[in-house]
Amino acid sequence: MSPTDPPQPPISGPPDTQDSDSDDGHVTLAKQGSITFIGDIVKKSFGFIIIAIITRLVSPSVYGLFILATSIILFVQVFATLGLPRAIDYYVPQYLSEGRIDAVRGVFIQVVVYIAIISVLVGIVLYLTAGLLAEQFGEPSLRLALVLLSVALPLLAAYNVLLASFNGIKKLKFRVYVRDITRPTTRLVATALLLIAGFGLIGVVGGYIIGLAACIVVGSILLIRYGKQYVGRSITWTPTKELFWYSVPLAFASVIYVVLGQVDYLIVGYFLTSEDVGFYRVGYMLGENLLIFFAALAPVFKPLIAEERTNDVAVRDRYQTAVRWVIGFTLPVLLILTLGATTYLSLIFTPQYVVAAPVIAILAVGYMLSIAGGGPGGSLLQGLGYSRLVFINTALLFITNITVSLLLVPRIGILGAAVGSSAALGIAGVAALVELYYYRRIHPFTATLGRVLAAAVPAAIAGAIVVLFIQSVLLTGVILPIVVLAVYLFFIGLFGGITESDATVAGEIDPRLKRGVERINSWSR
Repeated sequence: MSPTDPPQPPISGPPDTQDSDSDDGHVTLAKQGSITFIGDIVKKSFGFIIIAIITRLVSPSVYGLFILATSIILFVQVFATLGLPRAIDYYVPQYLSEGRIDAVRGVFIQVVVYIAIISVLVGIVLYLTAGLLAEQFGEPSLRLALVLLSVALPLLAAYNVLLASFNGIKKLKFRVYVRDITRPTTRLVATALLLIAGFGLIGVVGGYIIGLAACIVVGSILLIRYGKQYVGRSITWTPTKELFWYSVPLAFASVIYVVLGQVDYLIVGYFLTSEDVGFYRVGYMLGENLLIFFAALAPVFKPLIAEERTNDVAVRDRYQTAVRWVIGFTLPVLLILTLGATTYLSLIFTPQYVVAAPVIAILAVGYMLSIAGGGPGGSLLQGLGYSRLVFINTALLFITNITVSLLLVPRIGILGAAVGSSAALGIAGVAALVELYYYRRIHPFTATLGRVLAAAVPAAIAGAIVVLFIQSVLLTGVILPIVVLAVYLFFIGLFGGITESDATVAGEIDPRLKRGVERINSWSR
């Protein structure tokens, strides 16, 4: 379906059938999203601990060098994989549904072989150019980090193949074991031991590589153990041209996930110092947590949209429900992080990182607009089949981010990078909103969403009072989330921001959760 296709007319049916399908979609969205959410929480918790350890055991300049080096690696990774892992979770489910196990073997072998060759070649190029890159950034120590991390390119490629394989055979719990448990725990232990031993930058980089290697070992064992039914001698190859025709465009589209943060680090590192890179990284990382609820729903949101892509009624319902849920869960986190940014930066890291506090508030604006438009990466547009629009929006985001950051970073420092990312996210989000309404006449705005947004106002006022009148940093850090959440839940119930459908879905997950939702909802009566 191209952007020039006319909007598909809504498909209507018996009301009870539509309601049943809608409830099933909501339940699936909630159940699968909750599984992913738990994994994300574990991963992010370990991530915070790792960064807290690093920032306390090494100087900001060493941490900044590591961030600069990994930014380069993650950017180069796009060219080291060419999007080929995406071919696995695209073709494998199709072949399995058709009973073509021989084709499943073929596409897996093809992707592994192609990626092994490409990633090794790109790693060699990075190794040879490490000195030149370090010279360009004016950081001689960057060369050592890049030389060590060039080894990580093939590891990152193998890691992505494993995750895509688990998606393809629908073993998502293994994805959680590998990505959210094994990798961060191993990296945490390895990094802590190496830094305590006095290895400095080498210790930080070494922990990163060891974490990757460990999760690849565990992931491979799981894949071999639970993928025995796919083993065999007969193989059917997917045409190479078809494979790359599908994968390469997605490689460039995936730049969106790298560009938002990584290019900012490169620009900050070029115009400012490695210390500023570290400050910005911490602020960006805290702000990035505002996407945690969208990230939890995204893996199931796209297929739920795709299966009803010609049914405007179902698409609109699922879109509006997903946006309302994500924004509803995100708002209290947004208030806590923006109002308490200085507090939590001082407590979790060190007072040096307080300069990054405004970064969080600036990024929050862009994230909210992005969520309204279907989220970073265009999950909704992808599910509807508007791939060209996804590429256009990705290009728009890329250009906006680069242009604004280049203009503002030399003038206002790391705040310029935050404005660049926020502006890019916001413009791409608004573009998606316009496109969705133009082509399908759908939008996320409902009266219930308005009530959810209204509930955030008194919660923000209450949180501001806590920050202004409590002098103790530790006490503020403890009381602020309690006050914001309590006031927010009270007013969201008072204003009627929770529907009967929400309570039904909550009951499918856990009866106790349903009772809690109904109790909050009763405040509006």
